[in-house]
Amino acid sequence: MKPVAIFRHSPTEGPGYFTTFLDRAGVPWRLIEVDAGEPVPASVDQYGGLVFMGGPMSVNDPLSWIPPVLDLIRQAVARDVPVLGHCLGGQLMSKALGGTVSRTPTKEIGWGEVRVAESAAAQAWFGPACSVFITFHWHGETFSVPQGATPVLSSPWCQNQGFALGPHLGLQCHIEMTGELVRSWCATGEPEIARRPGPAVQPVARILADLDVRLAALQAVADRVYTRWLGGLKD
Repeated sequence: MKPVAIFRHSPTEGPGYFTTFLDRAGVPWRLIEVDAGEPVPASVDQYGGLVFMGGPMSVNDPLSWIPPVLDLIRQAVARDVPVLGHCLGGQLMSKALGGTVSRTPTKEIGWGEVRVAESAAAQAWFGPACSVFITFHWHGETFSVPQGATPVLSSPWCQNQGFALGPHLGLQCHIEMTGELVRSWCATGEPEIARRPGPAVQPVARILADLDVRLAALQAVADRVYTRWLGGLKD
């Protein structure tokens, strides 16, 4: 089985629960540390799937690694190698496929509701019994749904929270969260929270409240999404 390539764009935004899931499923993976200067592979040939994590940068920034990442995503989609994006990763997918990324009127930080679209594509990813769930947010930009893709998630503050295109899924929200990631982001991001109060920005104490219960519910959703995504992996 070919390994899954996981792209990390910031040292604090690792794969979290996703690698826990892969290890439990017996799926090999390789972490590509873009933030440490590791080069972006030129080809998808050696990987069964591509996964892109979050990061504080914008896909519109003039960073040297963004063009080769966009090229790699387009190559993977053309060859039906499944791609999965979390937050910045979803934005990279959108831009690679002809979409746009722009600032949101309202920044979202903390726990918040997303609604699952009433479409066959959305129900295939999240299950027919899942119409709404609480997920984790930390973003001030959002993507447009690229041509040919189907919107699958929305929130009261951000219309496009997810899109599906065959075996590929781009997410604006974070379903990969663990207790370690949440606490780490709160520790480093508390100044941002203080600077950017708003209706969808939660204080740290509220983010950390009932953390184990919230994570258990979110990881149950992640299990369904990741299980479906694994079904498209290339041998």
